[in-house]
Amino acid sequence: MAILVHAVLGGVSTDQYDQLNAKLQEIPGIFDGCVSHACVATDGGLEIFDIWASQEQMEAFAEKMMPVAADLGWADQPRPRVVAVHNHWVPGG
Repeated sequence: MAILVHAVLGGVSTDQYDQLNAKLQEIPGIFDGCVSHACVATDGGLEIFDIWASQEQMEAFAEKMMPVAADLGWADQPRPRVVAVHNHWVPGG
Protein backbone atom coordinates (compact mmCIF):
# COMPACT_ATOMS: atom_id res chain seq x y z
CA MET A 1 0.00 0.00 0.00
CA ALA A 2 1.33 3.44 -0.92
CA ILE A 3 2.05 5.93 1.86
CA LEU A 4 2.48 9.69 2.09
CA VAL A 5 5.35 10.93 4.23
CA HIS A 6 5.30 14.55 5.47
CA ALA A 7 8.49 15.61 7.25
CA VAL A 8 8.90 19.03 8.90
CA LEU A 9 12.61 19.87 9.15
CA GLY A 10 13.11 22.84 11.43
CA GLY A 11 16.25 24.89 10.90
CA VAL A 12 17.31 23.03 7.74
CA SER A 13 18.28 25.21 4.77
CA THR A 14 17.90 24.52 1.07
CA ASP A 15 21.71 24.44 0.85
CA GLN A 16 21.83 21.67 3.46
CA TYR A 17 19.09 19.80 1.61
CA ASP A 18 20.95 20.13 -1.70
CA GLN A 19 24.14 18.83 -0.08
CA LEU A 20 22.32 15.81 1.37
CA ASN A 21 20.48 15.13 -1.88
CA ALA A 22 23.77 15.16 -3.82
CA LYS A 23 25.23 12.55 -1.44
CA LEU A 24 22.10 10.39 -1.65
CA GLN A 25 22.16 10.46 -5.45
CA GLU A 26 25.49 8.60 -5.23
CA ILE A 27 23.90 5.61 -3.44
CA PRO A 28 22.57 3.05 -5.96
CA GLY A 29 18.92 2.14 -5.47
CA ILE A 30 18.36 4.42 -2.48
CA PHE A 31 15.19 5.88 -3.99
CA ASP A 32 13.68 2.53 -5.02
CA GLY A 33 9.96 2.75 -4.29
CA CYS A 34 9.78 6.54 -4.18
CA VAL A 35 6.83 7.50 -6.38
CA SER A 36 7.17 11.27 -5.97
CA HIS A 37 9.09 13.80 -3.90
CA ALA A 38 8.71 17.52 -3.19
CA CYS A 39 10.78 19.79 -0.97
CA VAL A 40 9.30 23.13 0.11
CA ALA A 41 11.21 25.95 1.83
CA THR A 42 9.36 27.57 4.75
CA ASP A 43 10.18 30.38 7.17
CA GLY A 44 11.30 27.78 9.72
CA GLY A 45 13.16 25.33 7.49
CA LEU A 46 11.87 22.76 5.02
CA GLU A 47 8.90 20.48 4.54
CA ILE A 48 9.24 17.25 2.58
CA PHE A 49 6.34 15.46 0.92
CA ASP A 50 6.99 11.95 -0.44
CA ILE A 51 4.83 9.19 -1.78
CA TRP A 52 6.37 5.75 -1.35
CA ALA A 53 5.10 2.52 -2.87
CA SER A 54 5.31 0.88 0.57
CA GLN A 55 6.21 1.50 4.19
CA GLU A 56 9.05 -1.04 3.87
CA GLN A 57 10.65 0.83 0.97
CA MET A 58 10.44 4.13 2.86
CA GLU A 59 12.04 2.52 5.91
CA ALA A 60 14.85 1.05 3.78
CA PHE A 61 15.50 4.55 2.42
CA ALA A 62 15.48 6.08 5.91
CA GLU A 63 17.99 3.52 7.20
CA LYS A 64 20.43 4.58 4.47
CA MET A 65 19.62 8.30 4.57
CA MET A 66 19.87 8.94 8.32
CA PRO A 67 23.60 8.15 8.69
CA VAL A 68 24.40 10.37 5.69
CA ALA A 69 22.41 13.25 7.21
CA ALA A 70 24.15 12.73 10.56
CA ASP A 71 27.58 12.77 8.86
CA LEU A 72 26.63 16.14 7.35
CA GLY A 73 25.81 17.50 10.80
CA TRP A 74 22.03 17.46 10.59
CA ALA A 75 20.33 17.67 13.98
CA ASP A 76 17.78 15.04 14.96
CA GLN A 77 14.32 15.88 13.67
CA PRO A 78 10.84 14.80 14.74
CA ARG A 79 9.52 11.65 13.09
CA PRO A 80 7.57 12.40 9.92
CA ARG A 81 3.84 11.96 9.63
CA VAL A 82 3.05 8.78 7.63
CA VAL A 83 -0.45 8.09 6.27
CA ALA A 84 -1.94 5.63 3.81
CA VAL A 85 -2.63 6.97 0.33
CA HIS A 86 -6.20 6.47 -0.85
CA ASN A 87 -5.52 7.59 -4.45
CA HIS A 88 -2.61 9.04 -6.39
CA TRP A 89 -2.47 9.99 -10.06
CA VAL A 90 -0.49 12.25 -12.36
CA PRO A 91 -2.43 14.48 -14.76
CA GLY A 92 -1.90 13.36 -18.32
CA GLY A 93 -0.37 10.09 -17.14
